[in-house]
Amino acid sequence: MKWIKVRRPSTGGLWKKLGIALAVLGPGFITANVDNDAGGIATFSMAGAYPFGYACLWTIVPITLMLILTQEMGFRMGAVTGKGLADLIREKKGLRTTFYLMSALLIANIGNTIAEFSGVAASLEIFGIAKWLSVPLAAIFVWFLVVKGSYKIVEKVFLFATLFYVAYIISGVMAKPSWEEVGLAVLAPRIQWSQQYLYMVIGLIGAAIAPWMQFYVQAAVVEKGLAADDYQLAKWDVVAGCIVANTVAFFIMMACGATLGKSGIAITSAAEAGLALRPLAGHYASLLFSFGLFVASLFAASILPLSTAYTISEGLGFEAGVNKTFREAPHFYGLYTAIIAMGAIAVLWPRFPLLPFMVFSQVVNALLLPFVMLFVIQLASSTELMGEFTNSRRMNILCYSLMGMLLACNGLLIYLWLGE
Repeated sequence: MKWIKVRRPSTGGLWKKLGIALAVLGPGFITANVDNDAGGIATFSMAGAYPFGYACLWTIVPITLMLILTQEMGFRMGAVTGKGLADLIREKKGLRTTFYLMSALLIANIGNTIAEFSGVAASLEIFGIAKWLSVPLAAIFVWFLVVKGSYKIVEKVFLFATLFYVAYIISGVMAKPSWEEVGLAVLAPRIQWSQQYLYMVIGLIGAAIAPWMQFYVQAAVVEKGLAADDYQLAKWDVVAGCIVANTVAFFIMMACGATLGKSGIAITSAAEAGLALRPLAGHYASLLFSFGLFVASLFAASILPLSTAYTISEGLGFEAGVNKTFREAPHFYGLYTAIIAMGAIAVLWPRFPLLPFMVFSQVVNALLLPFVMLFVIQLASSTELMGEFTNSRRMNILCYSLMGMLLACNGLLIYLWLGE
């Protein structure tokens, strides 16, 4: 099936193709998997717990398709134009539009960063480590990693971190789900017509496909130095990353559905899910789940502020990039530092409403997503920008249809909220 108008460049033999594919691995794989963060894991856990059980498992299939489509466009634009998404929006849509979009994203991403540090705190408290120690140390670690490291070092650390997501696949198997029930839930879903169910489905979309991902994947492609010639092999970085990320999400939902959903246990956080799994799936499944939450939270606490710093700096025309020094890109690193500090301090504030904030931040992601994607689809369809790498008509029809359905769901949810 042809999704874009492009010639296929010759890339040589199998080993050469494999070598190139490994060399360009990174931006797509990292971006897709980092969204399995504290807020995402909390949302996936609650979607599997009571009262939903397996009822939301079917959503992973259309969400994976949507994630691949959105990430592929960002990856392709970065490789072809050599510019970040915020840069292109500013050039094509003007500074005023860019300012309003950046402001909305900044607020949403600060909320998401707070959720990441709350995940660090909650996961290590299970192992007996107080948040007054874990959160400041985590903040210092992620700050030094990015500010003092090069892009190559940062990328290698992030790729290594994605290996730990296998903990959720193992804990999902240890939960001993009914594979027949799982299969029926995916292939013949029983959709619940309620506000609570709609809220959860929209939260799942926002947990798997956040607006910040579009900006980060494109910025990472540019900083890695990938070009149009790398696209044909590099796109598998996106596809593989999206499939792995949503496989992990599926196993989290399945593990909670097989245990918490079956036992009538409702939860309010990912940490509660880890503790609740202990008597139902075993001590080691609980520890794996909690350890996975820590790694995911620390991983995302690095990426989310970094993505925001890229986005705001590009949108306002400031220098940005991990390969630059603090003196060369003061606004970029200053914003990165400020967001980490705000996220960590909020978690240490005793009265901050952390638990409701986590899932709500994912719903906000889904509410913002169609507006960001409207810019992405328009830019990816521009012959002036993309040349022969533009979206095909078939791809645009599919993308606009998916965003239209999401807008309809968002509108219905807002209508139900206002009617309360």
